[in-house]
Amino acid sequence: MSIRQENVKMVGKLAVVAAGMFAFGYALVPLYKAICEMTGINILALGEREITGKINKTLPANTQVDYSRTITVEFDANARGPWRFKPAQVEMQVHPGEMSTVQYEFENVQDRRMSAQAIPSYAPRQAAAHFNKLECFCFNQYTLEPGEKKVWPVVFVIDPKLSKDVKTITLSYTFFEVGSGTPPAPGSKTVSVDAQGKVQVGV
Repeated sequence: MSIRQENVKMVGKLAVVAAGMFAFGYALVPLYKAICEMTGINILALGEREITGKINKTLPANTQVDYSRTITVEFDANARGPWRFKPAQVEMQVHPGEMSTVQYEFENVQDRRMSAQAIPSYAPRQAAAHFNKLECFCFNQYTLEPGEKKVWPVVFVIDPKLSKDVKTITLSYTFFEVGSGTPPAPGSKTVSVDAQGKVQVGV
């Protein structure tokens, strides 16, 4: 047998092997899906809705949320200065252990830049230890430009250990300016005494 004939024969064998590997790989996908569907070990072979349903059924319920109790949370805002500050809603019904969000709106209506911060308070006082804020604008000070508006979220969870006697909680924020940027009131006068003991009054 000549070398040419041997080469042709070898190429034929390689072509058969390549075709067999291609056919095996092509048939492997549906075969794999069929086996996984029968055994239930591959959720990727299931439809998206079926996956979601199965996951929801297998996940345990959040046992930290006390659905047997409902607490009314009232929101209050106090602005110690010439600006607008208010909650987007006045109250919310929540379950202990349930994560909730409320928005607070602020606007600097002055013609100057200001730096301010909010301080929270709670009623009744015992609720403070059980009112857990995950996100709050009260964690930081803010500098706002003249006319600048902000909307800040407060994300909170009420501890289920809160006394069952507490049916209503009031969350109140006092927003005040920090630093020495507050100008004197219009028309105010300063009084000083000079070296000769004379009183000097200035506008």
